[in-house]
Amino acid sequence: MKRQLLKRLLSYARPHMGYLVLALISALISVSMSLYVPILTGGGIDHIVAAGQVDFGALLPYLNAIALVAAASALFQWVMSYCTNQLTHKTVKSIRDDVFRKLEAVPLSYIDATPHGDLISRVVNDIDQISDGLLQGFTQLFSGLVTILGTIVFMLSINLPIAVVVMLVTPLSLFVASFIAKRSFNMFREQASVKGELGACVEEMIGGQKVVKAFGCEERAQARFEEINSRLYTCGVKAQFYSSLTNPCTRFVNGVVYAAVGIAGALAIVRFGSLSVGQLSSFLQYANQYTKPFNEISGVITELQTALASARRVFQVLDELSEEPDAPDAKVLRDCAGEVALENVSFSYQKDRPLIQGLNLQAKPGQRIAIVGPTGCGKTTIINLLMRFYDTDSGEIRVDGSPIRQVTRNSLRSQYGMVLQDTWLFAGTVRENIAYGRPDATQEEVVRAARLAHAHGFIQRLPQGYDTVIAEDGGNISQGQKQLLCIARIMLTLPPMLILDEATSSIDTRTEVQIQRAFQSMMEGRTSFIVAHRLSTIKEADCILVMKAGQIIEMGRHQELLEKGGFYADLYNSQFAPASAV
Repeated sequence: MKRQLLKRLLSYARPHMGYLVLALISALISVSMSLYVPILTGGGIDHIVAAGQVDFGALLPYLNAIALVAAASALFQWVMSYCTNQLTHKTVKSIRDDVFRKLEAVPLSYIDATPHGDLISRVVNDIDQISDGLLQGFTQLFSGLVTILGTIVFMLSINLPIAVVVMLVTPLSLFVASFIAKRSFNMFREQASVKGELGACVEEMIGGQKVVKAFGCEERAQARFEEINSRLYTCGVKAQFYSSLTNPCTRFVNGVVYAAVGIAGALAIVRFGSLSVGQLSSFLQYANQYTKPFNEISGVITELQTALASARRVFQVLDELSEEPDAPDAKVLRDCAGEVALENVSFSYQKDRPLIQGLNLQAKPGQRIAIVGPTGCGKTTIINLLMRFYDTDSGEIRVDGSPIRQVTRNSLRSQYGMVLQDTWLFAGTVRENIAYGRPDATQEEVVRAARLAHAHGFIQRLPQGYDTVIAEDGGNISQGQKQLLCIARIMLTLPPMLILDEATSSIDTRTEVQIQRAFQSMMEGRTSFIVAHRLSTIKEADCILVMKAGQIIEMGRHQELLEKGGFYADLYNSQFAPASAV
């Protein structure tokens, strides 16, 4: 699994291989220069210290040479760091772009079924973890490999037997690191999963804080948070504990190697005379430089394990099936007359719980179709099917005689104007929110739409009028004002078909009367689907569909349905009955 994750990460880095090549060249030059320093110091010791005397006059050229080499090495080290930074951040940017693009391509059912906080955590936190792991990993890998290869060459040139001993013993540190890493990966994977769960909990609690406070459930919310946080602490401590064993273990192995080199070198000098004091000094420095990359790489294993665990969660999103694409021969719907037909449509969100079965509906151009019924009967589901947010399980929906599966989604949705009970505004000016569907609209057109929606008055009272910046999700204006802006948004586009799902639910009675008048004008000549609980708002509908358990049980105009004395009449009269009689 880890090998596959690494391959996928490298596939994102492949377009930026120019930075990789430049980083390798810089690492090669930088490390080569740093490896030349022990040669200078070792040779200097043998040259300066002779017959027990120190030639201080010969010391200055060596110091100058060491300073020059160190400065050049530092410069190329900076170039390598710059290239690895560019490589990492461009790679991570590509991943984040793909994840966001995937979230816009997956079916709406995936977004509905997945905690939003968890998705946010994957897009932000998990990709940041990948960035940290890649950044450290690339940096240590480049300089480490060149250092290891360079020190091997220099050690072999100084003394072959001791160099062989060092090369055979030191890789034991990698074995130790690998042994520990395999056992810590699952813990880091669990840690990333619990982080996502914690993010979902926080997002949910912040979004519903008013409800939490209204019901006095702060302690229950705190207890739930602490339970998840406690699990995160437990798995995080275990993961960090096992991964933190890596560096001390490898350092212990490398310390033993260093001591062995010192002892072997001393014996070679004293007993065999095959090594000078300067050569031993150089060899000890090379042995230390040779083991250092192993220590650094093992120290990065924690970040790499976290990055791989996070990458797994990110790639799970990327591996989700995208929404079924438009048919290759799908046509673009233009100049829609507004004739809509549902033919024997069946649909359910969960296959074992049927919702809509065998539904038939005919809406003629310009008709106003009201859909009423008890909660959960399928009213909003019909809206989802008309907009192709969900596709039918069976049956067919036609617009102007064309099956909507044979029409591009964008062109289909552009023919509808939709105002929902749940308002949505983004952080931006009032004008930008109204012109969301038509960014090129002029100021006069925006003002006219606001007047039609009866929003112009309250907009004028805002500090900067139409240039007032609305907080995220409209947090600095009232719910009713948010609804008015959403209605103005539709007034600006005026598509041939309208969907009003409890569009006036958050507006006071007086304003509702004005809005209804605006709607009457807006719906003139346009096919309209109106979902309403307040039945007094749909008296003028051309056809009222009464739904129950996913089926249309009654159909007709308001007065006709009242005269029948059926389910609709009971619903309508229940608005005026005493609470005890309902």
